Amino acid sequence: MAVRLNHTIVAARDAKASAEFLAEVMGLPAPVPFGPFVTVQTDGDTTLDYMTTPGSITTQHYAFLVDEPDFDAIFGRVRERGLTYWSDPHHQDEGRINTHDGGRGVYFDDPDGHALEIITRPYGSGA
Repeated sequence: MAVRLNHTIVAARDAKASAEFLAEVMGLPAPVPFGPFVTVQTDGDTTLDYMTTPGSITTQHYAFLVDEPDFDAIFGRVRERGLTYWSDPHHQDEGRINTHDGGRGVYFDDPDGHALEIITRPYGSGA
C-alpha cells in the first residue's frame, strides 16, 4: 500500500497573503481558493491549504526538497526580498546555508513565523 501526504492545513493570519508568499518565493503556481482555504500546489499531489485563523498562531516547520537549480532560484528570491535566513532550525547561524549530506539547505520564515526550509538532499542520504 502506498501512503502519500495529500495536503496539510497551515494556520495563517491572512491565508491569501501567506499562500501568495509561499507560491512566489518557491516559484509555484498561484494559490487557488477552495472552500475556507487558499491552496498552494507543490510538485506531485501535495497541497498546503492556508486557512485564516483568529488569535495566536502556533508556528510549524515545513521542509521542501528541491533540486540545485531550484535552490538557487528560491534562495535568490529569499535574498531579493531581504528575508533573514539561517543554516539551522534554531535560527542561530544567521546569514549562512548548511551543506548537510553534501547538499545545501537554508531556513527562513513566512509572514506568520512558520519556518520554511529548502534542502537539496534528504537528511541522512550521506555524501
